[in-house]
Amino acid sequence: MKQHLQHPVFGILSQLASQMNVDAYVIGGFVRDIFLNRPSKDVDIVVIGNGPEFAQAAGEVLNTPVTIFKSFGTAMLRYQDLEIEFVGARRESYRSDSRKPIVENGTLEDDQKRRDFTINAMAIQLNQEHFGELLDPFQGLKHLKEKQMITPLNPEETFSDDPLRMMRAIRFATQLNFQIAENALEAIKKNKERIQIVSKERITDELNKIILAPIPSIGFKHLFNTGLLKEIFPHMVELYGVEIIDGKGHKDNFYHTLEVLDNICKTTDDLWLRWAAILHDIAKPATKRFEKNHGWTFHGHEDKGARMVPKIFAQLKLPLNEKMKFVQKLVLLHLRPIVLAQEIVTDSAVRRLLFEAGEDIDALMKLCHADVTTKNEYKIKKYRSNFELVKQKLKDVEERDRIRNWQPPLSGEDIMKAFDIPAGREVGIIKNQIREAILEGEIKNNRSEAIALMKTLGTQLGLSVINQIN
Repeated sequence: MKQHLQHPVFGILSQLASQMNVDAYVIGGFVRDIFLNRPSKDVDIVVIGNGPEFAQAAGEVLNTPVTIFKSFGTAMLRYQDLEIEFVGARRESYRSDSRKPIVENGTLEDDQKRRDFTINAMAIQLNQEHFGELLDPFQGLKHLKEKQMITPLNPEETFSDDPLRMMRAIRFATQLNFQIAENALEAIKKNKERIQIVSKERITDELNKIILAPIPSIGFKHLFNTGLLKEIFPHMVELYGVEIIDGKGHKDNFYHTLEVLDNICKTTDDLWLRWAAILHDIAKPATKRFEKNHGWTFHGHEDKGARMVPKIFAQLKLPLNEKMKFVQKLVLLHLRPIVLAQEIVTDSAVRRLLFEAGEDIDALMKLCHADVTTKNEYKIKKYRSNFELVKQKLKDVEERDRIRNWQPPLSGEDIMKAFDIPAGREVGIIKNQIREAILEGEIKNNRSEAIALMKTLGTQLGLSVINQIN
């Protein structure tokens, strides 16, 4: 293992441990990632003794500041390209209603026992006489090779002590494509309600990591099957199921959503575009209707879904900023390119789509491609070829009419100045009709034609041009 500790900081910490007569170990994710051949910049050091005290001594030797977290009994410093956290070996016990443990000093094995999974409980000794020696009392290396998520202790105890570990189990299984041990899955089912004592921010942080995995559906299926999803994101669970009336059933919108999510992950790493895939049909349960002549309908689900986005973001403690507005816009518009792909594509329809989507048109088209989940090869080819026509039309219209992120050639101030009138109903009418004329292709998207139309519209409203504008 010595060859994996070539970074100079490990030699320095090794010498320091000997000088201070304490045992120190590298533990956790850094060790795991060595065997996974994954680069890692986060290093956890466990000390048999006082972790922050050792960190302060390390900071003096490395000539770098140390941050002490007294309430957690930890310390952290940055050295070159690494972020290093120090903690004393601990044993922990928990009250049933809290994630705050009762902490006592412990041995290395006590510390390894309290780790979440065996693959994260492996440690490498730093002391000079045993430098680089692997300590793996719970067969973490074996489980790593078997691609198994197993807890060092009884999983019910592990998850009850720290309920966020249930989310972490599913996150690691999704990121690494590992299996979760059967007894661990059962323990998650039994302890799922305890996730409620964990802060929404920490839950959503794990959820986002699942969403950013190569195949997020792995994690969402675990979340659903264990009951955790209902605890943390009940709106998504409501998508599940198929209802049949008069022999007609609709598709299962939960599994459809997972397909769309996996599809879009093939083309983008953008977290918010992936969230748009998750939420694009979120209002289907609320808008579901059965009509005798048409079967199942979900009229207006895109509009209602867009209105649900801010509330869902607030509940999950996701940012209520331009990221949320981006997701909201894509949910609102996600049917538009599909409708265009089914009909004769008119320039005016394309101009309107460009106008409303603006710079997000490419993201919208990715979402619409991902939304085609039919297993019918004929339908897939038809949709995909029609989408190519829509994309070409978008390109042609954009090059000619410059509608993307379009600002009207005349402002409200221009109209008020021309007719010498205050802001009011007439200004709104003229401005809207100029916009509609450009989008319909009745006039070109330029200032001179807009001014000419403004004069005509003003005359119709009984207004006279007082000031010439150019």
